[in-house]
Amino acid sequence: MRIGMIGLGRMGANMVRRLLQGGHECVAYDPRPEAVQAMSAFGAQAARSLEELVRLLPPPRAVWIMVPAAIVDAVIAELRPLLTPGDVLIDGGNSNYHDDIRRAGELEAAGIRYLDVGTSGGVLGFEQGYCLMIGGDAQAVALLEPALATLAPGGRMPSAPAGASGATGAARGSAAAGAAAASLGYLHCGPHGAGHFVKMVHNGIEYGLMAAYAEGLNVLAHADAGLRVAAADAETAPLANPRFFQYRLDLAAITELWRHGSIIASRLLDLTAAALARDGTLAGFGGRVADSGEGRWTVEAAIETGVPAPVLSAALYSRFESRGQADFANKVLSAMRLGFGGHVEQSS
Repeated sequence: MRIGMIGLGRMGANMVRRLLQGGHECVAYDPRPEAVQAMSAFGAQAARSLEELVRLLPPPRAVWIMVPAAIVDAVIAELRPLLTPGDVLIDGGNSNYHDDIRRAGELEAAGIRYLDVGTSGGVLGFEQGYCLMIGGDAQAVALLEPALATLAPGGRMPSAPAGASGATGAARGSAAAGAAAASLGYLHCGPHGAGHFVKMVHNGIEYGLMAAYAEGLNVLAHADAGLRVAAADAETAPLANPRFFQYRLDLAAITELWRHGSIIASRLLDLTAAALARDGTLAGFGGRVADSGEGRWTVEAAIETGVPAPVLSAALYSRFESRGQADFANKVLSAMRLGFGGHVEQSS
Protein backbone atom coordinates (compact mmCIF):
# COMPACT_ATOMS: atom_id res chain seq x y z
CA MET A 1 0.00 0.00 0.00
CA ARG A 2 0.98 3.68 -0.23
CA ILE A 3 1.34 5.57 3.01
CA GLY A 4 2.53 9.02 4.08
CA MET A 5 4.88 9.46 7.04
CA ILE A 6 5.21 12.78 8.83
CA GLY A 7 8.16 12.93 11.22
CA LEU A 8 11.45 11.27 10.33
CA GLY A 9 13.18 11.10 13.69
CA ARG A 10 14.75 8.00 15.23
CA MET A 11 11.58 5.93 14.95
CA GLY A 12 9.78 7.52 12.02
CA ALA A 13 12.76 7.14 9.69
CA ASN A 14 13.28 3.49 10.57
CA MET A 15 9.56 2.79 10.14
CA VAL A 16 9.72 4.20 6.62
CA ARG A 17 12.70 1.98 5.88
CA ARG A 18 10.89 -1.11 7.20
CA LEU A 19 7.78 -0.31 5.15
CA LEU A 20 9.87 0.17 2.01
CA GLN A 21 11.69 -3.08 2.68
CA GLY A 22 8.30 -4.78 2.98
CA GLY A 23 7.23 -3.63 -0.48
CA HIS A 24 5.10 -0.60 0.44
CA GLU A 25 5.36 2.85 -1.12
CA CYS A 26 6.09 5.75 1.24
CA VAL A 27 5.78 9.49 0.89
CA ALA A 28 8.00 11.09 3.53
CA TYR A 29 7.91 14.57 5.05
CA ASP A 30 9.85 16.29 7.81
CA PRO A 31 10.57 19.99 8.40
CA ARG A 32 14.28 19.10 8.10
CA PRO A 33 15.17 18.74 4.39
CA GLU A 34 18.17 16.55 5.21
CA ALA A 35 15.89 13.99 6.90
CA VAL A 36 13.64 13.84 3.84
CA GLN A 37 16.67 13.51 1.56
CA ALA A 38 17.95 10.60 3.62
CA MET A 39 14.66 8.74 3.22
CA SER A 40 14.59 9.53 -0.48
CA ALA A 41 17.92 7.70 -0.78
CA PHE A 42 16.21 4.57 0.57
CA GLY A 43 13.42 4.81 -2.01
CA ALA A 44 10.77 6.99 -0.33
CA GLN A 45 9.09 9.72 -2.36
CA ALA A 46 10.09 13.07 -0.92
CA ALA A 47 7.49 15.68 0.02
CA ARG A 48 8.58 19.25 0.62
CA SER A 49 5.37 20.23 2.42
CA LEU A 50 2.26 18.71 3.95
CA GLU A 51 0.30 19.87 0.91
CA GLU A 52 2.63 17.95 -1.38
CA LEU A 53 2.49 14.86 0.82
CA VAL A 54 -1.32 14.79 0.65
CA ARG A 55 -1.29 15.43 -3.10
CA LEU A 56 1.05 12.46 -3.66
CA LEU A 57 -1.26 10.02 -1.85
CA PRO A 58 -4.28 8.45 -3.61
CA PRO A 59 -7.58 8.51 -1.67
CA PRO A 60 -8.48 7.04 0.70
CA ARG A 61 -5.21 8.37 2.07
CA ALA A 62 -3.26 6.91 4.99
CA VAL A 63 -1.16 9.50 6.80
CA TRP A 64 0.98 8.43 9.77
CA ILE A 65 2.13 11.12 12.20
CA MET A 66 5.29 10.28 14.15
CA VAL A 67 6.05 13.46 16.08
CA PRO A 68 6.29 14.45 19.79
CA ALA A 69 2.91 14.44 21.56
CA ALA A 70 3.15 18.19 22.22
CA ILE A 71 2.89 19.08 18.51
CA VAL A 72 0.40 16.47 17.25
CA ASP A 73 -2.53 18.89 17.46
CA ALA A 74 -0.62 21.52 15.47
CA VAL A 75 0.18 19.00 12.73
CA ILE A 76 -3.44 17.81 12.60
CA ALA A 77 -4.63 21.41 12.36
CA GLU A 78 -2.50 21.86 9.21
CA LEU A 79 -3.56 18.52 7.73
CA ARG A 80 -7.28 18.63 8.38
CA PRO A 81 -8.24 21.06 5.57
CA LEU A 82 -6.08 19.08 3.14
CA LEU A 83 -7.69 15.69 3.77
CA THR A 84 -10.99 14.39 2.41
CA PRO A 85 -13.70 12.11 3.82
CA GLY A 86 -12.53 8.51 4.09
CA ASP A 87 -8.88 9.37 4.72
CA VAL A 88 -7.18 7.81 7.75
CA LEU A 89 -4.93 9.75 10.12
CA ILE A 90 -2.68 7.72 12.43
CA ASP A 91 -0.89 9.04 15.52
CA GLY A 92 1.93 6.61 16.32
CA GLY A 93 3.58 8.69 19.04
CA ASN A 94 2.95 8.69 22.78
CA SER A 95 -0.12 10.89 23.03
CA ASN A 96 -2.41 10.87 26.04
CA TYR A 97 -5.42 8.69 25.26
CA HIS A 98 -7.73 11.49 26.43
CA ASP A 99 -6.46 13.51 23.45
CA ASP A 100 -7.16 10.59 21.10
CA ILE A 101 -10.82 10.50 22.11
CA ARG A 102 -11.13 14.25 21.53
CA ARG A 103 -9.29 14.20 18.21
CA ALA A 104 -11.31 11.28 16.87
CA GLY A 105 -14.55 13.16 17.60
CA GLU A 106 -13.28 16.36 15.97
CA LEU A 107 -12.05 14.55 12.84
CA GLU A 108 -15.19 12.44 12.54
CA ALA A 109 -17.17 15.59 11.82
CA ALA A 110 -15.05 16.03 8.67
CA GLY A 111 -15.38 12.36 7.70
CA ILE A 112 -11.72 11.67 8.54
CA ARG A 113 -10.95 8.45 10.39
CA TYR A 114 -8.42 8.40 13.21
CA LEU A 115 -6.27 5.64 14.69
CA ASP A 116 -4.09 5.84 17.78
CA VAL A 117 -1.22 3.37 17.51
CA GLY A 118 1.04 2.90 20.50
CA THR A 119 4.39 1.93 18.99
CA SER A 120 7.10 0.09 20.92
CA GLY A 121 10.42 -1.02 19.55
CA GLY A 122 12.67 2.02 19.69
CA VAL A 123 15.83 2.14 17.62
CA LEU A 124 15.81 -1.67 17.28
CA GLY A 125 12.46 -1.67 15.48
CA PHE A 126 13.80 -1.52 11.94
CA GLU A 127 15.38 -4.96 12.24
CA GLN A 128 13.21 -6.57 14.91
CA GLY A 129 9.86 -4.95 14.22
CA TYR A 130 7.51 -2.80 16.27
CA CYS A 131 4.90 -3.93 18.77
CA LEU A 132 1.76 -2.04 17.73
CA MET A 133 -1.17 -1.33 20.07
CA ILE A 134 -4.08 0.04 18.02
CA GLY A 135 -7.21 1.98 18.91
CA GLY A 136 -9.98 3.17 16.62
CA ASP A 137 -12.51 2.11 14.01
CA ALA A 138 -12.24 -1.49 12.76
CA GLN A 139 -12.67 -0.52 9.10
CA ALA A 140 -9.80 1.96 9.33
CA VAL A 141 -7.66 -0.73 10.95
CA ALA A 142 -8.52 -3.13 8.09
CA LEU A 143 -7.43 -0.52 5.55
CA LEU A 144 -4.08 -0.06 7.31
CA GLU A 145 -3.51 -3.71 8.23
CA PRO A 146 -1.02 -4.52 5.44
CA ALA A 147 1.27 -1.73 6.69
CA LEU A 148 0.68 -2.56 10.35
CA ALA A 149 1.57 -6.19 9.71
CA THR A 150 4.77 -5.21 7.92
CA LEU A 151 5.86 -2.94 10.75
CA ALA A 152 5.18 -5.61 13.38
CA PRO A 153 7.80 -8.25 14.30
CA GLY A 154 5.96 -10.99 12.38
CA GLY A 155 6.27 -9.01 9.15
CA ARG A 156 3.08 -10.52 7.70
CA MET A 157 -0.67 -10.74 8.17
CA PRO A 158 -2.25 -13.78 9.85
CA SER A 159 -3.05 -16.68 7.56
CA ALA A 160 -6.66 -16.67 6.36
CA PRO A 161 -8.84 -19.37 7.93
CA ALA A 162 -9.52 -22.46 5.86
CA GLY A 163 -12.14 -21.81 3.19
CA ALA A 164 -11.74 -18.03 3.29
CA SER A 165 -11.28 -16.08 0.07
CA GLY A 166 -7.97 -14.54 -0.85
CA ALA A 167 -9.24 -11.00 -0.24
CA THR A 168 -7.23 -8.85 2.11
CA GLY A 169 -7.57 -5.63 4.06
CA ALA A 170 -10.92 -3.88 4.18
CA ALA A 171 -12.37 -6.32 1.62
CA ARG A 172 -12.11 -9.28 3.99
CA GLY A 173 -12.37 -7.42 7.28
CA SER A 174 -9.56 -7.14 9.78
CA ALA A 175 -8.11 -9.94 11.86
CA ALA A 176 -6.16 -7.43 13.91
CA ALA A 177 -8.35 -7.87 16.99
CA GLY A 178 -7.50 -11.55 17.35
CA ALA A 179 -4.84 -13.68 18.98
CA ALA A 180 -3.32 -14.53 15.59
CA ALA A 181 -2.40 -10.90 14.95
CA ALA A 182 -1.23 -10.45 18.54
CA SER A 183 1.17 -13.36 18.09
CA LEU A 184 2.67 -11.47 15.15
CA GLY A 185 3.09 -8.27 17.14
CA TYR A 186 0.08 -6.06 16.44
CA LEU A 187 -3.39 -5.86 18.01
CA HIS A 188 -6.55 -3.80 17.59
CA CYS A 189 -7.10 -3.21 21.30
CA GLY A 190 -10.45 -1.39 21.13
CA PRO A 191 -12.12 1.94 20.27
CA HIS A 192 -10.45 5.34 20.07
CA GLY A 193 -7.83 5.81 22.78
CA ALA A 194 -7.47 2.10 23.57
CA GLY A 195 -4.18 1.81 21.69
CA HIS A 196 -2.50 4.62 23.56
CA PHE A 197 -4.08 3.50 26.85
CA VAL A 198 -2.45 0.08 26.47
CA LYS A 199 0.85 1.70 25.42
CA MET A 200 0.63 4.04 28.41
CA VAL A 201 0.40 1.11 30.82
CA HIS A 202 3.12 -0.69 28.84
CA ASN A 203 5.44 2.24 29.50
CA GLY A 204 4.42 2.40 33.16
CA ILE A 205 5.42 -1.26 33.49
CA GLU A 206 8.67 -0.41 31.70
CA TYR A 207 9.42 2.18 34.41
CA GLY A 208 8.95 -0.47 37.10
CA LEU A 209 11.09 -3.07 35.34
CA MET A 210 13.89 -0.59 34.72
CA ALA A 211 13.81 0.52 38.35
CA ALA A 212 14.00 -3.09 39.57
CA TYR A 213 17.09 -3.80 37.47
CA ALA A 214 18.69 -0.52 38.53
CA GLU A 215 18.07 -1.06 42.25
CA GLY A 216 19.22 -4.67 42.19
CA LEU A 217 22.43 -3.82 40.36
CA ASN A 218 23.03 -0.98 42.80
CA VAL A 219 22.91 -3.48 45.68
CA LEU A 220 25.48 -5.61 43.86
CA ALA A 221 27.63 -2.54 43.18
CA HIS A 222 27.82 -1.86 46.93
CA ALA A 223 28.51 -5.46 47.96
CA ASP A 224 32.09 -4.41 48.76
CA ALA A 225 31.03 -2.08 51.57
CA GLY A 226 32.89 -4.20 54.13
CA LEU A 227 36.16 -3.64 52.29
CA ARG A 228 35.95 0.14 52.58
CA VAL A 229 37.04 2.15 55.60
CA ALA A 230 33.88 3.44 57.24
CA ALA A 231 33.57 6.67 59.16
CA ALA A 232 33.44 6.28 62.92
CA ASP A 233 31.25 9.06 64.23
CA ALA A 234 27.86 9.66 65.82
CA GLU A 235 26.31 10.62 62.48
CA THR A 236 27.05 7.41 60.58
CA ALA A 237 25.39 4.09 61.27
CA PRO A 238 28.17 1.47 61.32
CA LEU A 239 28.16 -1.62 59.13
CA ALA A 240 27.20 -4.36 61.58
CA ASN A 241 29.07 -7.20 59.85
CA PRO A 242 31.68 -6.00 57.37
CA ARG A 243 32.72 -9.59 56.63
CA PHE A 244 29.34 -10.19 54.97
CA PHE A 245 30.00 -7.47 52.36
CA GLN A 246 33.39 -8.17 50.86
CA TYR A 247 32.50 -8.96 47.26
CA ARG A 248 33.93 -7.04 44.32
CA LEU A 249 31.51 -8.18 41.65
CA ASP A 250 31.82 -7.91 37.89
CA LEU A 251 28.46 -6.41 36.98
CA ALA A 252 29.08 -6.67 33.25
CA ALA A 253 29.68 -10.41 33.59
CA ILE A 254 26.72 -10.89 35.93
CA THR A 255 24.26 -9.14 33.62
CA GLU A 256 25.61 -11.18 30.72
CA LEU A 257 25.14 -14.32 32.81
CA TRP A 258 21.53 -13.43 33.58
CA ARG A 259 20.79 -13.15 29.85
CA HIS A 260 21.28 -16.92 29.48
CA GLY A 261 18.64 -19.12 31.08
CA SER A 262 17.66 -16.70 33.85
CA ILE A 263 13.99 -16.06 34.61
CA ILE A 264 14.70 -12.30 34.63
CA ALA A 265 16.16 -12.27 31.11
CA SER A 266 14.62 -9.56 28.91
CA ARG A 267 15.40 -7.02 26.23
CA LEU A 268 15.95 -4.41 28.93
CA LEU A 269 18.54 -6.70 30.51
CA ASP A 270 20.18 -7.16 27.10
CA LEU A 271 20.56 -3.39 26.79
CA THR A 272 21.91 -3.11 30.35
CA ALA A 273 24.47 -5.85 29.77
CA ALA A 274 25.62 -4.18 26.56
CA ALA A 275 26.03 -0.82 28.32
CA LEU A 276 28.04 -2.37 31.18
CA ALA A 277 30.21 -4.27 28.70
CA ARG A 278 31.14 -0.94 27.11
CA ASP A 279 31.74 0.82 30.44
CA GLY A 280 31.44 -1.03 33.72
CA THR A 281 31.08 2.18 35.74
CA LEU A 282 28.65 3.90 33.32
CA ALA A 283 30.82 6.99 33.65
CA GLY A 284 29.25 8.56 30.60
CA PHE A 285 25.88 8.97 32.33
CA GLY A 286 24.84 11.57 34.89
CA GLY A 287 21.91 9.57 36.26
CA ARG A 288 19.23 12.17 35.56
CA VAL A 289 16.34 10.06 34.27
CA ALA A 290 13.61 11.72 32.20
CA ASP A 291 9.95 10.74 32.09
CA SER A 292 8.02 11.52 28.92
CA GLY A 293 4.54 11.36 30.45
CA GLU A 294 3.27 7.80 30.12
CA GLY A 295 4.36 6.75 33.63
CA ARG A 296 2.55 9.74 35.12
CA TRP A 297 -0.61 9.00 33.15
CA THR A 298 -0.50 5.35 34.23
CA VAL A 299 -0.33 6.34 37.89
CA GLU A 300 -3.12 8.88 37.37
CA ALA A 301 -5.31 6.19 35.77
CA ALA A 302 -4.58 3.87 38.69
CA ILE A 303 -5.62 6.57 41.16
CA GLU A 304 -8.81 7.41 39.24
CA THR A 305 -9.86 3.76 39.04
CA GLY A 306 -8.79 2.94 42.59
CA VAL A 307 -6.22 0.36 41.47
CA PRO A 308 -3.11 0.04 43.67
CA ALA A 309 0.12 0.49 41.73
CA PRO A 310 2.86 1.02 44.34
CA VAL A 311 5.73 -0.30 42.21
CA LEU A 312 4.90 1.88 39.21
CA SER A 313 4.38 4.91 41.47
CA ALA A 314 7.70 4.39 43.24
CA ALA A 315 9.50 4.04 39.91
CA LEU A 316 8.01 7.31 38.70
CA TYR A 317 8.96 9.17 41.89
CA SER A 318 12.47 7.74 41.63
CA ARG A 319 12.82 9.45 38.26
CA PHE A 320 11.72 12.75 39.78
CA GLU A 321 14.33 12.33 42.52
CA SER A 322 17.08 11.56 39.99
CA ARG A 323 16.60 15.02 38.50
CA GLY A 324 17.12 16.83 41.81
CA GLN A 325 13.43 17.29 42.59
CA ALA A 326 14.02 15.95 46.11
CA ASP A 327 16.90 18.31 46.91
CA PHE A 328 14.85 20.83 48.85
CA ALA A 329 13.06 18.10 50.82
CA ASN A 330 16.44 16.67 51.80
CA LYS A 331 17.61 20.11 52.90
CA VAL A 332 14.50 20.35 55.10
CA LEU A 333 15.44 17.01 56.69
CA SER A 334 18.97 18.24 57.39
CA ALA A 335 17.63 21.48 58.87
CA MET A 336 15.31 19.58 61.22
CA ARG A 337 18.10 17.23 62.37
CA LEU A 338 20.34 20.21 63.09
CA GLY A 339 17.55 21.92 64.97
CA PHE A 340 16.49 19.09 67.27
CA GLY A 341 19.81 17.28 67.78
CA GLY A 342 22.58 19.54 66.60
CA HIS A 343 23.41 17.06 63.86
CA VAL A 344 25.79 18.62 61.36
CA GLU A 345 25.19 17.57 57.75
CA GLN A 346 27.89 15.21 56.48
CA SER A 347 29.80 16.07 53.32
CA SER A 348 29.51 13.55 50.52
